[in-house]
Amino acid sequence: MAGLHVESEQEPLLGDTPGNREWDILETEEHYKSRWRSIRILYLTMFLSSVALYFFLQIDQTADASFLGWVIASYSLGQMVASPMFGFWSNYRPRKEPLIVSIFISVAANCLYAYVHIPASHNKYYMLIARGLVGFGAGNAAVIRSYTAGATSLQERTNSMANISTCQALGFILGPVFQTCFAFIGEKGVTWDVIKLQINMYTTPALLGAFLGILNIILIFAILREHRVDDSGRQCKNINFDEASTDEVQAPQGNIDQVAVVAINVLFFVVLFIFALFETIITPLTMDMYAWTQEQAVLYDGIILAALGVEAVVILLGVKLLSRKIGERAILLGGLIVVWVGFFILLPWGNQFPKIQWEDLHNNSIPNTTFGEIIIGLWKSSMEDHNERPTGCSIEQAWCLYTPVIHLAQFLTSVVLIGIGYPVCNLMSYTLYSKILGPKPQGVYMGWLTASGSGARILGPVFISQVYAHWGPRWAFCLVCGIVMLTITLLGVVYKRLIAFSVRYGRIQE
Repeated sequence: MAGLHVESEQEPLLGDTPGNREWDILETEEHYKSRWRSIRILYLTMFLSSVALYFFLQIDQTADASFLGWVIASYSLGQMVASPMFGFWSNYRPRKEPLIVSIFISVAANCLYAYVHIPASHNKYYMLIARGLVGFGAGNAAVIRSYTAGATSLQERTNSMANISTCQALGFILGPVFQTCFAFIGEKGVTWDVIKLQINMYTTPALLGAFLGILNIILIFAILREHRVDDSGRQCKNINFDEASTDEVQAPQGNIDQVAVVAINVLFFVVLFIFALFETIITPLTMDMYAWTQEQAVLYDGIILAALGVEAVVILLGVKLLSRKIGERAILLGGLIVVWVGFFILLPWGNQFPKIQWEDLHNNSIPNTTFGEIIIGLWKSSMEDHNERPTGCSIEQAWCLYTPVIHLAQFLTSVVLIGIGYPVCNLMSYTLYSKILGPKPQGVYMGWLTASGSGARILGPVFISQVYAHWGPRWAFCLVCGIVMLTITLLGVVYKRLIAFSVRYGRIQE
């Protein structure tokens, strides 16, 4: 087939063909179409994986409260271990192999979760294993990003990475919708005695997640092909690419800027760290500040997080257009500043204080009883009447007595700003990272980036829960503001080094 010149300014719209575009880089029409079919199947892979992942992240009521933290952490631990492994694998073998294996592991984990009720004892350990395996399977995010980075030119990169993030966000938006529908099945549901399968509101999401995983494997196996292009969009010879073409070029030689690589890993860690701690603190914060019951907090905060997902999709679509005008580095800096402002607004000021649970204790106390007896009495009464649990800021948290309330307007304004800054910083971090690494296989590096994000999701909740419980929101958010300010300073120091590999070596003009 005759060669065609492709202008790789942006990802083509669905249905675009080389025949209606201006061409300036040699690429065959067949290769062009195959390349974008493969990239789009990864968009769908990320979407289906995100929907299935949301189902699995909803822990049911069979999880023991003291064991819940380990169950939650096991997902991030699994992903942190798997990401570099799958990344290394993708550098030396066809990338559909680690993708299919990782999704198969997630399917097996969902099936295991559906049967955790069968063992007579130690069910929670099976739940822990299942959750860890799902996290292990989620390590394929490194492969998806490395494939996308290797199969797109510099001009196509930001759009493609933004589409991956958008598909992920859409998955987490639609996940709650399906989850709500499954609630009508009820806790009892029905039992399929032949295979000893209980189909209820907890197992149905896992089974649907397994089905989506199988569908994902079929699509990857049937459609995904290996493609690599250099930063200009020309085909590269690669051990994963077995098509011969006289138009292929060898990947450019040169050293990766390791300082820039480490800096982006630190930036990505902080970005996920602050969002993980924000997700963790939102429920106890609203319960303490606004005297919401646990049920109210779960409902309202769930609505807020769902709105953040919608906001993220809109922001990501806008960033694709904005990045062409001002560049990824400036957008990343702006996103960090917006996040800093968001947490600064959360600092408590004024003379109004939150409602204290001690008032409920006082009103329900009995003369000549010890404090422990009062607590026991309240606990018993709460078991009898769920709606009469004390609300407000717990007297056990000494800071409740002297820390001003965070007004609802403050909180909502902060939520909007953090919802703007987080997706921007997240997208720009790994977009810049992929450009810094250049056209060489990026699997291992992307694996380390994903692992750093997983570590942040482990440490973020631990950090904020300890600081918030002992010192309160003022100290907690002051420390977060300090961390973000240090990150902005780091970005300023390495700002000039965060340039694409080919730009650094003068092969492409910035």
